[in-house]
Amino acid sequence: MTKVNIGGVPEHFNLAWYLTLKEGEYKDENINLRWHDYYGGTGAMCKALRDGDIDIAVILTEGIVKDIIAGNPSKIVQTFVQTPLHWGVHVAQNSTYKTVADLKGTKAAISRYGSGSHLMAYINAQNHNWDLEKDLDFEVIKNLDGAVEGLTQGRGDYFLWEKFTTKPLVDNGIFRRIDNCPSPWPCFVIAVREDFIKNNEAELKTILDIINNTTREFKDIPSIDKTIANRYEQQLDDVQEWLGITEWSQELIDKKTLNNVQKELFALNIIPEIVNYETLTHKL
Repeated sequence: MTKVNIGGVPEHFNLAWYLTLKEGEYKDENINLRWHDYYGGTGAMCKALRDGDIDIAVILTEGIVKDIIAGNPSKIVQTFVQTPLHWGVHVAQNSTYKTVADLKGTKAAISRYGSGSHLMAYINAQNHNWDLEKDLDFEVIKNLDGAVEGLTQGRGDYFLWEKFTTKPLVDNGIFRRIDNCPSPWPCFVIAVREDFIKNNEAELKTILDIINNTTREFKDIPSIDKTIANRYEQQLDDVQEWLGITEWSQELIDKKTLNNVQKELFALNIIPEIVNYETLTHKL
């Protein structure tokens, strides 16, 4: 049996992986797929791919593009979620900040450098015409729990994270969401270490076939909204709203979209150059 390590954030986007693992679909194909939760998000998964701790990551598009260009020996093999990620801009409940304009020049809490929360702080700043040199500052808080502690204690002034994941914190009066900042591209892709692609392409195709069969019909699973609400401790109407705006993909991200991602990151000085499509992707 081939052992395969895969990582992702422990959020509702990845429930399809849990369902297929629970049903033993990979073991039926002689694949021992082991899922690893990465509470630290994209930056932690980039490190895990580099270190060989995982073979596959379900990861934010902008984060893995940046890290492949920086030397991560991995390739994007598929888009996982086609629609943008809806980031909320959060402050502590007792914060004096009321609008995004109030946050100009203050400190963004980020899980780590190179993470989605870090890169999207740049996108948010650009959206509001801030000076990227003078108006951005960062405080590393590791994960969502770290953000709760950091913002509450004044270590960091605002925090960008997927708004449905943080909605319970808003409902419970820990955070206030003062704005939204959608990512301007498909939010999640599947990235795989190059050595794994080279040595296990057949197993990789099988894994993708299994997960794609589930994501194609994900919204039609009976009571899937209630399952998500219970598992991730979310309100049913929030889950239904999320399902209504989220679309999965079974295709490789296209060249035009990936060029647009790179152009945006390059304009923000997040990547040093724009590379060709084949440097970032592998078509199975």
